[in-house]
Amino acid sequence: MALLTPLFAFLYHLPRVYRWLLKPYYVASVLLSVAFLLVRKTPGLCEHLASQREDGNSCDFDWREVEILMFLSAIVMMKNRRAITVEQHLGNIFLFSKVANVILFFRLDIRLGLLYLTLCIVFLMTCKPPMYMGPEYIKYFSDKTIDEELQRDSRVTWIVEFFANWSPECQSFASVYADLSLKYNCAGLKFGKVDVGRYGEVSKKYKVSTSPLSKQLPSLVLFQDGRELMRRPQIDKKGRAVSWTFTEENIIREFNLNELYQKSKKLSKKKDEPSIPALPEEDMTEAQAEEAEPDTETKKDK
Repeated sequence: MALLTPLFAFLYHLPRVYRWLLKPYYVASVLLSVAFLLVRKTPGLCEHLASQREDGNSCDFDWREVEILMFLSAIVMMKNRRAITVEQHLGNIFLFSKVANVILFFRLDIRLGLLYLTLCIVFLMTCKPPMYMGPEYIKYFSDKTIDEELQRDSRVTWIVEFFANWSPECQSFASVYADLSLKYNCAGLKFGKVDVGRYGEVSKKYKVSTSPLSKQLPSLVLFQDGRELMRRPQIDKKGRAVSWTFTEENIIREFNLNELYQKSKKLSKKKDEPSIPALPEEDMTEAQAEEAEPDTETKKDK
């Protein structure tokens, strides 16, 4: 039964996965990832390739190629242990497969290596991963609106993601963050995003480095009345990001979202309760004035 449940779930979502994998980015990535395999195994082409096999069969892998592929498998398995979404799993497979293909093609023929490397560069410059387009309760800020919105109401708590469209980690985290916004968004707790790759002044003001080596993207920051209360990943004294995994469970625990959500719901109820304004003296009815006069006289008599 434990094996049948994930199998049925996979079959149920198969049409959606099928449409997802047919996007140009994933089709091109799959072709680039298996390029060496196709070249080495295609009849009519593999016969003309060099080989170090003792039997001279140029249509099969030699011992060094098998060693490189085994090392690739081990690297992918280690990297995918920390992956939290399907996009991250596929991203790791595509990345290290392309690196292995570059090594294998250069080892086989320098001309094939240069051709494959050129194709990878063109792919990187022209084909971007598809952005998350699912449901979400997230407000997108610009450099002109973020400060005003964070300080608009001191009773509202904001969780803001600082991201960049070119970052694979941010793209993988998009669906997780959107799911959190659907579960925890309310009048007193809101979710926002700002593209620091586009708005450089925002990244400087909130001290979020956009360098790929800094590992600060994405960054989640909790704001109250425009003041930063906490952020993940944390930054050490040398300005480097402390390693942190952006899973839904980690975010709920570190930001204490369950308790924060309950407090924010109570706050939103108080805000929705209508308040009864005090009547000015000029609008008092005659009956109210008559009731007030005896009280005044009694106080004077005393």
